[in-house]
Amino acid sequence: MARERHDYDDIPGTFVFDAERSRQGYGINMFCMSLMKDENRKAFKANEAEYLKKFKLTPEQTDAILKRDYNRMLELGGNIYFTAKLGATDGHSFQHLAALMTGSTQQDYAAMMLGGGRSIEGNRSRSGKNAPSKHLRAGGAKKSASAKHTVKPKSKTRSAKRK
Repeated sequence: MARERHDYDDIPGTFVFDAERSRQGYGINMFCMSLMKDENRKAFKANEAEYLKKFKLTPEQTDAILKRDYNRMLELGGNIYFTAKLGATDGHSFQHLAALMTGSTQQDYAAMMLGGGRSIEGNRSRSGKNAPSKHLRAGGAKKSASAKHTVKPKSKTRSAKRK
């Protein structure tokens, strides 16, 4: 059955783990959670394709797992925290998996995140319907009446009392 389309499906690179995706990805997620047990990790590594037959997976889900196509696993209903268990089985950190999913190196991904994250330019929508918020202006957020409020520095007297 085809997945129902939602407004949030229009955001590039985003697969919202909603109830529908949860149902769709039940097999992927149960497989990934099985990797919490050492004996299951060993059985999976011994014969991946055979081990996957224990779970109700579609051919697309099986293919995504075998290819370690994490974005496709998410699209097919995988929960990011569960799919990270597969990555950990392969010896990858969560940051390394995130880098793989964005198509960058781990160093580039770390630099992007330390620099404030991914730019919103070109990442608002697939269809072009999502325009920038009218509350934003070039160079930053629109100032509101509450933005005029300034925080006063703490009194030296209060600080001295705490010591």
